[in-house]
Amino acid sequence: MTPADVDPLVVRRVLRVPRERVFAAWLDAALMARWMCPGDTRSATVELDPRVGGKFRIVMHHGRGEAEHWGEYLAIEPPSRLSFTWISASTERRPTVVTVELFARGADTELVLTHRRLPPDQVEAHRGGWSDIVAKLDATLARTGRVPP
Repeated sequence: MTPADVDPLVVRRVLRVPRERVFAAWLDAALMARWMCPGDTRSATVELDPRVGGKFRIVMHHGRGEAEHWGEYLAIEPPSRLSFTWISASTERRPTVVTVELFARGADTELVLTHRRLPPDQVEAHRGGWSDIVAKLDATLARTGRVPP
């Protein structure tokens, strides 16, 4: 089975903040460093060039060392959709594609994250990672109460 044969990973969550705040948090490096920390990740170093064709680099620091992820923005459509490549050692250094869609649900936001082209043996690990990340995003935005610029 190849990555193209694998069903996409989908993570859904309703966040109790407006989608403009959720969207902005995906493009704010300082804020992202607080929530892009799945599992036992203690901190993250985040560099973003948030424009179509712009690159990003995220290094997650945990007890086993570091996990580096990088990619390129494919689409930035405020406040409803982001798409980017996601590359790391766990994707065999091959580009996978992440799409984040945000739907207004009254004052809340439904976030739907879809990750395509993952190696088959990485789907469940990434499902856990993205679920943790989205939960930490929710908690961070609920605590901060600020709208990133």
